[in-house]
Amino acid sequence: MARTNMIYLPCIALLFTVISVSDGAGFTVDLIHRDSLRPPSSVKIQDALQRSFNRAKSLANNDINFPQLASTEIVSDRGEYLMKISLGTPAVETLAIADTGSDLTWIQCKPCISCFKQNSPIFEPKGSSTYKQVSCTSATCTALQRSSCNSTTGTCSYTMMYGDRSYSKGDLATEKITLKGVSIPNVIIGCGHVDQGTFGAGAAGIVGLGGGRESLITQMGSSIEGKFSYCLVPFLSGNAKSSKMNFGENAVVSGAGVVSTPIVEKTPKTFYYLTLEGLTVGKQRLDVSSLYGSNASEEGNMIIDSGTTLTFLPSDLYYQVVTAVKSQVKLKQISDPQGVLNLCYLSTGEVPQVPAITAHFKGADVKLKTVNTFIRTGDNSLCFAFAPATSFGIYGNVAQMNFLVGYDLKKKTVSFKPTDCSKA
Repeated sequence: MARTNMIYLPCIALLFTVISVSDGAGFTVDLIHRDSLRPPSSVKIQDALQRSFNRAKSLANNDINFPQLASTEIVSDRGEYLMKISLGTPAVETLAIADTGSDLTWIQCKPCISCFKQNSPIFEPKGSSTYKQVSCTSATCTALQRSSCNSTTGTCSYTMMYGDRSYSKGDLATEKITLKGVSIPNVIIGCGHVDQGTFGAGAAGIVGLGGGRESLITQMGSSIEGKFSYCLVPFLSGNAKSSKMNFGENAVVSGAGVVSTPIVEKTPKTFYYLTLEGLTVGKQRLDVSSLYGSNASEEGNMIIDSGTTLTFLPSDLYYQVVTAVKSQVKLKQISDPQGVLNLCYLSTGEVPQVPAITAHFKGADVKLKTVNTFIRTGDNSLCFAFAPATSFGIYGNVAQMNFLVGYDLKKKTVSFKPTDCSKA
């Protein structure tokens, strides 16, 4: 990651489009940023920052002990990844929010009793020969949180509720999902008939990419060998380069510079838990255990989340890191013009010298660049891209930019490889 350019924080809305497929070996999709051809505005920056805090607060309030509550903050056409999928037989193409923080895939279906506006046609399950409703007595129904039985039809119903009070209610079913040449039969999905909230018109629902039983990743398990990866291109004004997401053999992360850390199994299984042991700012190392004692550095104290913009650290650790940064940055401190972040500096023109920061995960030292640790929130403001968490830590997507990040669910590892993602 040789880039030293600063980024303006984007609205993180991308479209998944399959670009290559090889039989059984793996495939790659593009992550295309909606605003990649338009300079980001201060309003977009503020929205993206605020969504990070809303998402972190939602996770903390749910105490991540309730798998029936998906963690994501659903927002209107800003801050989401949209995945292009084909559903049913014959295949009907649509877009849905790709969410690594939830499991169940669902889309709006006819008859739509109360639905949010969407641009694409609403899916008609009666028109698909591979659509099949799930019975109340099936293991699939009984295993799903917030499921219920339609006593009239004997079929299973679901309810999904999100941190921003958005929700979806409808029928649980199985259906074929196709990613341009790669068909996944009998995927557990929700067919939503009552769906409301802050969903954007560009999306027809959600694709669940978490680690739980109903996740598309889990259901694709054998065909992709439990492997997926992504490489996020830093958002720069006028940069139309797409990011990439890989599955199967295409998702293997190897070569010089790769470091790997264990995925810790915890409940709920939706989330991907890592162990953060500390951070180094310049030459000053701050260990989690020395600040909080051994209990705070227990395994699985950090969630890695591509849907959260900022990185959230336990509050005491955060303020220790901020103190270390302040002591090493020789710029005038100012207030964030967006009124969101705590530590900002007056900075114009060239990127100033800022201390290098290394995230010490168990077995993996991830050396961050300036693009991962500071963001511009205005023409003259340069802000620290970390924030205090009210509960557990969240490793956000700014910290992951220009890294190839690979998940191997069989080996139970997440790997990081410094990469120029615009050339990946």
